[in-house]
Amino acid sequence: MLRAQTSHPLDPLSTVATVRAARATPEIRDSMRFVEMVLLEHELDITKYRMRPSLLLRTKAGPVIPSKLPPRRARLVVYNKISNETSIWIVELTEVHATTRGGYHRGRVISSQVVQNVQPPMDAVEYAECETVVKDYPPFREAMKKRGVEDMDLVMVDAWCAGYHSEADAPSRRLAKPLIFCRIESGCPLENGYARPIEGIHVLVDMQNMVVIENYAAGETRDGVDRSDIMPFQILQPEGPSFHVHGHYVEWQKWNFRIGFTPREG
Repeated sequence: MLRAQTSHPLDPLSTVATVRAARATPEIRDSMRFVEMVLLEHELDITKYRMRPSLLLRTKAGPVIPSKLPPRRARLVVYNKISNETSIWIVELTEVHATTRGGYHRGRVISSQVVQNVQPPMDAVEYAECETVVKDYPPFREAMKKRGVEDMDLVMVDAWCAGYHSEADAPSRRLAKPLIFCRIESGCPLENGYARPIEGIHVLVDMQNMVVIENYAAGETRDGVDRSDIMPFQILQPEGPSFHVHGHYVEWQKWNFRIGFTPREG
């Protein structure tokens, strides 16, 4: 027996909902990666569902939102590394009775479509693989050595999309042009590695096959020192914040709204 939803239509997907959405796509294979998985917001006017959490019927699982709300759907962007294809899946999520399915979400595929001539964003695995490939590339290591950097553990390689400026950059190829940075000490969690960019090294990486296909280094980096004239900066609220947060529902002075984050809009 279905029960009332315990999440607002605009709340971001929970971890459980994300897993259920992924499991609803049986065609997914090892060569395919979930690049993006977000809530598909309804086109209907759902601003009327701004209920205060304190006024909702509560259970052990939290506030229960009326079952009249439209069903929640997830939008999945999937990349097939072998075929270099990008597809978009729409999955409907249904919350089921706790005694039958543990309260998890069951996903049902609404549609799936292969999108031609596009490349999806790079995922965390590709970022890590790209960094390893670039650091192991002999011409790159030689260029870094000329700049006084021989410890590759200090080097940060940030993969960025190459863009589409000509046929050489056509979406049929999954390309990245990494930006290079360098830390002062290895394993320091408080250090801002982005404060020290390495200029003059241009690398082009084939992300589908994970190989460096171009490397160009010009000039050498000049020595420099960190600034020492920065004064301390502190923000204090002795009496606490002037806003209240209930899950994804925020109240601040005369405003109230729901907040969420997605890979595209932030």
